[in-house]
Amino acid sequence: MTLSIKRLRSEAKLPVCATPDSAGYDLYACLEAPLEIKPGEIRKVPTGIAMAPDRRDVAMYIFARSGLASKYGITLANSVGLVDSDYRGEILVPLINLGTVPFIVEPGTRIAQLVMMPVLKPQLIETETLDETIRGTGGFGASGLT
Repeated sequence: MTLSIKRLRSEAKLPVCATPDSAGYDLYACLEAPLEIKPGEIRKVPTGIAMAPDRRDVAMYIFARSGLASKYGITLANSVGLVDSDYRGEILVPLINLGTVPFIVEPGTRIAQLVMMPVLKPQLIETETLDETIRGTGGFGASGLT
Protein backbone atom coordinates (compact mmCIF):
# COMPACT_ATOMS: atom_id res chain seq x y z
CA MET A 1 0.00 0.00 0.00
CA THR A 2 1.14 3.55 -0.66
CA LEU A 3 0.01 6.91 0.70
CA SER A 4 0.70 9.86 -1.56
CA ILE A 5 1.45 13.10 0.32
CA LYS A 6 1.17 16.51 -1.31
CA ARG A 7 2.82 19.53 0.30
CA LEU A 8 0.42 22.45 0.09
CA ARG A 9 3.07 24.85 1.41
CA SER A 10 6.84 24.56 1.05
CA GLU A 11 7.42 24.67 4.83
CA ALA A 12 5.10 21.68 5.47
CA LYS A 13 6.77 18.64 7.00
CA LEU A 14 5.94 15.17 5.75
CA PRO A 15 4.60 12.68 8.33
CA VAL A 16 7.33 10.59 9.97
CA CYS A 17 7.37 7.57 12.28
CA ALA A 18 9.38 8.30 15.44
CA THR A 19 10.74 4.74 15.55
CA PRO A 20 10.78 1.85 13.05
CA ASP A 21 7.96 0.08 14.94
CA SER A 22 5.75 3.13 15.59
CA ALA A 23 2.14 2.54 14.53
CA GLY A 24 1.52 6.22 13.88
CA TYR A 25 3.13 8.86 11.71
CA ASP A 26 3.69 12.18 13.46
CA LEU A 27 1.81 15.14 12.00
CA TYR A 28 3.40 18.59 12.26
CA ALA A 29 1.92 22.06 12.68
CA CYS A 30 2.44 24.12 9.54
CA LEU A 31 2.27 27.66 10.91
CA GLU A 32 3.77 31.00 9.96
CA ALA A 33 3.88 32.07 13.61
CA PRO A 34 3.29 30.48 17.04
CA LEU A 35 -0.37 29.75 17.82
CA GLU A 36 -1.79 30.13 21.33
CA ILE A 37 -4.53 27.80 22.53
CA LYS A 38 -6.17 29.14 25.68
CA PRO A 39 -7.70 26.80 28.29
CA GLY A 40 -11.01 25.50 26.97
CA GLU A 41 -10.30 26.80 23.47
CA ILE A 42 -10.40 24.76 20.24
CA ARG A 43 -8.12 25.72 17.34
CA LYS A 44 -7.80 24.02 13.95
CA VAL A 45 -4.09 23.59 13.33
CA PRO A 46 -3.04 23.21 9.69
CA THR A 47 -0.52 20.57 8.65
CA GLY A 48 0.15 21.94 5.17
CA ILE A 49 -0.38 18.52 3.58
CA ALA A 50 -3.06 16.59 1.71
CA MET A 51 -3.06 12.81 1.27
CA ALA A 52 -4.31 10.12 -1.09
CA PRO A 53 -4.13 6.40 -0.29
CA ASP A 54 -3.91 4.06 -3.27
CA ARG A 55 -6.78 1.96 -1.86
CA ARG A 56 -10.39 2.85 -1.09
CA ASP A 57 -10.86 0.22 1.65
CA VAL A 58 -8.80 2.19 4.19
CA ALA A 59 -9.22 5.34 6.24
CA MET A 60 -6.73 7.63 7.91
CA TYR A 61 -7.26 8.09 11.63
CA ILE A 62 -5.79 10.99 13.58
CA PHE A 63 -5.01 10.39 17.24
CA ALA A 64 -3.76 12.67 20.01
CA ARG A 65 -0.13 12.51 21.07
CA SER A 66 0.03 11.03 24.55
CA GLY A 67 2.78 13.38 25.71
CA LEU A 68 0.83 16.51 24.79
CA ALA A 69 -2.30 15.14 26.45
CA SER A 70 -0.71 13.92 29.67
CA LYS A 71 1.71 16.83 30.20
CA TYR A 72 -0.27 19.82 28.90
CA GLY A 73 -3.91 18.75 28.45
CA ILE A 74 -3.68 19.19 24.66
CA THR A 75 -5.78 16.64 22.80
CA LEU A 76 -8.12 16.35 19.82
CA ALA A 77 -11.47 18.11 20.09
CA ASN A 78 -13.16 15.17 18.34
CA SER A 79 -11.27 12.42 20.23
CA VAL A 80 -10.22 10.68 17.01
CA GLY A 81 -10.22 12.26 13.59
CA LEU A 82 -11.47 10.21 10.66
CA VAL A 83 -10.20 11.10 7.19
CA ASP A 84 -12.01 9.27 4.41
CA SER A 85 -9.97 7.73 1.60
CA ASP A 86 -11.52 10.10 -0.95
CA TYR A 87 -10.76 13.37 0.91
CA ARG A 88 -8.11 15.46 -0.86
CA GLY A 89 -8.10 18.69 1.15
CA GLU A 90 -5.62 19.88 3.74
CA ILE A 91 -5.38 17.88 6.93
CA LEU A 92 -6.42 20.14 9.80
CA VAL A 93 -6.10 18.99 13.40
CA PRO A 94 -8.70 20.37 15.86
CA LEU A 95 -6.77 20.73 19.12
CA ILE A 96 -8.43 21.56 22.44
CA ASN A 97 -6.66 22.78 25.57
CA LEU A 98 -8.06 20.88 28.56
CA GLY A 99 -5.27 22.25 30.74
CA THR A 100 -5.30 25.28 33.01
CA VAL A 101 -2.74 27.45 31.24
CA PRO A 102 -2.37 28.64 27.63
CA PHE A 103 -0.37 26.35 25.33
CA ILE A 104 1.78 27.62 22.47
CA VAL A 105 1.98 25.54 19.29
CA GLU A 106 5.22 26.45 17.55
CA PRO A 107 5.70 25.98 13.81
CA GLY A 108 6.89 22.41 13.25
CA THR A 109 5.50 21.05 16.55
CA ARG A 110 4.38 17.42 16.41
CA ILE A 111 0.65 17.83 17.12
CA ALA A 112 -0.98 14.46 16.38
CA GLN A 113 -0.36 11.06 14.86
CA LEU A 114 -1.78 9.42 11.76
CA VAL A 115 -2.66 5.71 11.61
CA MET A 116 -3.97 3.88 8.54
CA MET A 117 -6.61 1.20 9.12
CA PRO A 118 -8.86 -0.95 6.97
CA VAL A 119 -12.55 -0.10 6.75
CA LEU A 120 -15.21 -2.81 6.61
CA LYS A 121 -18.35 -1.94 4.65
CA PRO A 122 -21.03 -4.47 5.64
CA GLN A 123 -24.26 -5.06 3.80
CA LEU A 124 -26.99 -3.50 5.97
CA ILE A 125 -30.04 -5.64 6.66
CA GLU A 126 -33.10 -4.24 8.39
CA THR A 127 -34.63 -6.68 10.86
CA GLU A 128 -37.37 -6.86 13.49
CA THR A 129 -35.24 -8.88 15.94
CA LEU A 130 -31.62 -9.27 17.01
CA ASP A 131 -29.94 -12.33 18.48
CA GLU A 132 -29.89 -12.61 22.29
CA THR A 133 -26.66 -12.09 24.28
CA ILE A 134 -25.72 -12.23 27.96
CA ARG A 135 -25.38 -8.44 28.03
CA GLY A 136 -28.60 -7.78 26.19
CA THR A 137 -29.55 -4.08 26.23
CA GLY A 138 -27.33 -3.22 29.22
CA GLY A 139 -25.68 0.08 28.28
CA PHE A 140 -23.21 2.42 29.94
CA GLY A 141 -21.68 0.83 33.03
CA ALA A 142 -23.60 -2.42 32.63
CA SER A 143 -20.58 -4.54 33.47
CA GLY A 144 -19.65 -2.57 36.62
CA LEU A 145 -16.33 -1.15 37.80
CA THR A 146 -14.45 -4.27 38.85
